[in-house]
Amino acid sequence: MAWPEKTLPSTDASEKKTIGAGVFRRCDGCGTTLTAGELAANFEVCASCGHHHRLDADGWRRLLLDDGALDPWDDHLSPSDPLQFSDGRPYRERVAGAQKKSRSHEAIETGRAAMNGQAIAYGAFVFSFMGGSMGSVVGEKVTRLFERAAKDRLPVVLLQASGGARMQEGILSLMQMAKSVSALERFRKVHMPFLSVLLNPTTGGVAASFAFLGDVNIAEPGALIGFAGPRVIESTIRQTLPPGFQRPEFLVEHGMVDLIVPRSEMKNRICTLLKHLTHAEATRPARPSRRTAS
Repeated sequence: MAWPEKTLPSTDASEKKTIGAGVFRRCDGCGTTLTAGELAANFEVCASCGHHHRLDADGWRRLLLDDGALDPWDDHLSPSDPLQFSDGRPYRERVAGAQKKSRSHEAIETGRAAMNGQAIAYGAFVFSFMGGSMGSVVGEKVTRLFERAAKDRLPVVLLQASGGARMQEGILSLMQMAKSVSALERFRKVHMPFLSVLLNPTTGGVAASFAFLGDVNIAEPGALIGFAGPRVIESTIRQTLPPGFQRPEFLVEHGMVDLIVPRSEMKNRICTLLKHLTHAEATRPARPSRRTAS
């Protein structure tokens, strides 16, 4: 009787699996190894050093909104391909891949929500969708966010996390900067607050348009905030930038950002600001009506 043939484990690199892959993660701040579950439970903040890792749009909903609930606006909008752009891969294919990866139609989600019972118009960039880049649909959704907030007299809370304008849409993308800022200026006429929350990163066309125009600009610790990246600036001006350039502490010192708020305190701080700012508007004396002398 023949012995059963012994099968040796495969050494093919394509079949090797790393034990613990997806279970453990190393902190980008201090190098401590943490379980993915620990980080997720702490909203992607390292318990050892406080380093803020990127939190996705779903996580921000759970952190900030009552019951994590958002009544979405304009969720059906998807980008087209007006320029028939291809950089080795057609733009339509890149969009389809981004939608599958991010499980979002576009790089921003907007809607009506509540924070501690206060109704708000809410928006949050989806960085996993092509780096949170602003194309025609993102600009349109930001514009409609301010327009609906003005109509319903709602304060706006908008979370920025973007690499800037989307190159695949060319000048149509850059046009969104002016369009969204114009909508913001119309929104200001109803005297409701706009709180701008600057996440990592907030750069490019988003930083150059509405991101720094909040009534209060709030940054989370460690975020990269600015127009062009430090390496691009240094290579352009041929100078070494100051320590901490484009980081929240530097921006607070130079008046570009009002507050640095840790993620664990973000909801309470935003709610406090909304309470004070909306109360201030509610108690403002009415303007005298203008009457034409008869």
